[in-house]
Amino acid sequence: MKRTLEGTKRKRQNKSGFMARMATPGGRNVINRRRAKGRHNLGIIQKTKA
Repeated sequence: MKRTLEGTKRKRQNKSGFMARMATPGGRNVINRRRAKGRHNLGIIQKTKA
């Protein structure tokens, strides 16, 4: 049996993936902050087909 609230990869990518971040000025600030901090993953990366 599945859990009641399960997300989908596609929605997660569209909302908070790298391309979604780069689409807005605030999102670019997020990416820049994560770069400055030295994060290995800047946004949600697509490991498999979303």
